[in-house]
Amino acid sequence: MKNIVTAAALSAALCVSPSLLAAEKVSDEVSMAQIMELLKNQQREIEALKQQLAKTNQKVVISEQKIEATAETIESVATASEGYAKIADWADKTHIGGYGELHYNDKNGSDNQVDAHRFVLFIEHEFTEDVRFFSEVELEHSIAGEGQEGEVELEQAYIEWDYAKNHSATFGQFLIPIGIMNETHEPDTFYGVERNSVEKNIIPSTWWEAGIMLGGELAPGFSYDLAVTSGLEAPTSGKNAYLPRKGRQKASKATAEDFAYTGRLKYTAIPGLELAATVMYQDDIAQGMGADDASAMLLETHMVYRSGDFGLRALYAMWDIDGSEAEALGRDEQDGWYIEPSYKLTPKLGVFVRYSEWDNNAGDSVDTEVEEWDIGLNFWLVENVVFKADWADQANGEDSFNLGVGWSF
Repeated sequence: MKNIVTAAALSAALCVSPSLLAAEKVSDEVSMAQIMELLKNQQREIEALKQQLAKTNQKVVISEQKIEATAETIESVATASEGYAKIADWADKTHIGGYGELHYNDKNGSDNQVDAHRFVLFIEHEFTEDVRFFSEVELEHSIAGEGQEGEVELEQAYIEWDYAKNHSATFGQFLIPIGIMNETHEPDTFYGVERNSVEKNIIPSTWWEAGIMLGGELAPGFSYDLAVTSGLEAPTSGKNAYLPRKGRQKASKATAEDFAYTGRLKYTAIPGLELAATVMYQDDIAQGMGADDASAMLLETHMVYRSGDFGLRALYAMWDIDGSEAEALGRDEQDGWYIEPSYKLTPKLGVFVRYSEWDNNAGDSVDTEVEEWDIGLNFWLVENVVFKADWADQANGEDSFNLGVGWSF
């Protein structure tokens, strides 16, 4: 019986085994398919991640390029801004100005003339609060050059240094501190088409030299100027001998054997009033070209007064020149003076009268004094643009009618 059961069991096992084997085979095939599918899915995910990573890298590269471009732009803008800032700073510290005047002269005994008398440009630059540069270039009579009437002149070129409070030092080429008009002569600041004859022939304006000058305020409204400069080199023969105006060297390869020394005191403490006195001395205004030394002293004093519409100018100047040659010509003494009242009829229209006397041969026993009356008007179109008309009557018959237009900026 036992054997029968065993046989039956074996028989059943044999019958069941193929089914189990088949099932196991199917199960293995399913598992492999799942694994393969899983691997494919993972591969796809890997490829997707690779593509995403590539895109991310590309974005990073683009971002880096944008950042680099932005940095370059910022640097470029910063550089440009720095350049603009420098230009703006330069423009803020640099000033350009000038003046000019055109004249018509109808002179008794000579041809009438139209003359672009002066065209002037100046540049001022501030290096620091204490150090500044000034320059002024002038073209006279329109055309300069060989055979022409005009001249191009460097009138001023100097450094001004405020070395202490209310005190400064000037180095270079500058206007001599003398007279009313020598330092201030823009056409809208004075009456008359031409500059007055006394300051022109005696002082002589406009007069500039090269050297060093100290200036400042001693007390409120009380100032001083002290200058050591190149001096005059007056001719010693001919009709222009020992005439100060003909001795101006204008710092053009100027002979400097003898320097000039100038001192001025000026009082302006009272509103509307200016009082000033100047002394200039030079050991030899002929710079060694004469028979003997022609030491010279120039004295000048003036007053400028304005009260409301009324104005008054008065000036006196004289030269005392040593030396036998100047004495023989009667030019050891030269002097002149003028007085000029004026009145503003309206804010734009003003009238003036000026009486002048001067003599460049005052040391001669012969009367060579020149007298002149000037009467005229100024019309200011705007503050710095003026039209002028005047009549000049000289005792020696050199009368003239003059028209002019002038401007400054």
